Amino acid sequence: MFLTGAGYFVAKGKANRLTGRLASLPHQYGLNAALSALLPGFGLMVLWLLADRIAARFDSALFQPQNANLFPIAVSVVAGLFVGVAINNVKPDYNARTASERWIRGALITASSIAILTTVGIVFSMLRESFAFFGQYDATKFFFSAEWSPNFRGDSALGILPLLWGTLYISFIALVFSVPIGLFAAIYLSEYAGPKARAIVKPAIEVLAGIPTIVYGLFALITVGPLLRDAIASPLGFGDSASSVMTAGLVMGIMLIPFVSSLSDDIITAVPQSLRDGSLGLGATKSETIRQVVLPAALPGVVGAILLAASRAIGETMIVVLGAGAAARLSMNPFEAMTTVTVKIVSQLTGDTDFNSPETLVAFALGMTLFVLTLGLNVFALFIVRKYQEQYE
Repeated sequence: MFLTGAGYFVAKGKANRLTGRLASLPHQYGLNAALSALLPGFGLMVLWLLADRIAARFDSALFQPQNANLFPIAVSVVAGLFVGVAINNVKPDYNARTASERWIRGALITASSIAILTTVGIVFSMLRESFAFFGQYDATKFFFSAEWSPNFRGDSALGILPLLWGTLYISFIALVFSVPIGLFAAIYLSEYAGPKARAIVKPAIEVLAGIPTIVYGLFALITVGPLLRDAIASPLGFGDSASSVMTAGLVMGIMLIPFVSSLSDDIITAVPQSLRDGSLGLGATKSETIRQVVLPAALPGVVGAILLAASRAIGETMIVVLGAGAAARLSMNPFEAMTTVTVKIVSQLTGDTDFNSPETLVAFALGMTLFVLTLGLNVFALFIVRKYQEQYE
């Protein structure tokens, strides 16, 4: 950091003394020198720490404690070399603006690569443990069995179907509740609300997105669940449990309303105003214009927003734990307790258990299945959104 600051002021001062004959402004020479010190030094630091972790994992003698003392010296030498070159390049014909842009572009590419490599690392770590599970448990029983009965003493039944059914059932109810409300709210905000009303309503809806999911779970446990049991389930003979698919689905739907409305509002607002003006000019009313012009034009984007909301619903855990119970079963009754894949992942990895047993490794197989499911939904959503964008370009 010292070399970064010193390089900036030295290069800028040197450039100021050459003002009037330079290819770039003086502060751009300073910026180039600062980036020349900061980015190579930071890059070496990351590579050194990564190599240290790898050497420790494979018990290599490459990074011993005495070698670790060279770490700050190596970083300082590399940063000093680069900043020295940058200061030496403060010349009238040197374009420092282009050089600093190269550093910034390199930093952005590196940041993007880290995000992609992190995703790849997560997938490979899941795949490794999933293969270990399928080496101990029959894949056919896992994917096609309707019995979920883990037993850490052995002889477990680990069929994913009841968990998958609970996940999709709860997500379906959440979307049935959240999509109409979120979409209608988006239509109001984009087509009917004035600037003052929009400034109040939209933040008020998006407050729901800032509430922690554990609070939604407590709301489901102490309010929604008992209310549904006393008002509907018990009188109609559907059961007497406060934990149910309907409880978790409704509360999850409330959580998804700002997600659907905010994305849909942005998409509907992006529809060109010329389409509305053309429809109104031909004599259509405002509601007819929305139904027959605006919504069809925005439909691919809205569908993409709904699929993204579905991906979030599938991955939700806390609301399901407190609102739907933990029973793995295949049932159409929405007032019975059920559970989801994410809840069972948590329960299988909780406690003092043998990590190499099928009952623990099944959590990674469940996670991998959920990852493939949500990845498919996200890819489908992106495909639809891109198709929507192409229609207006």
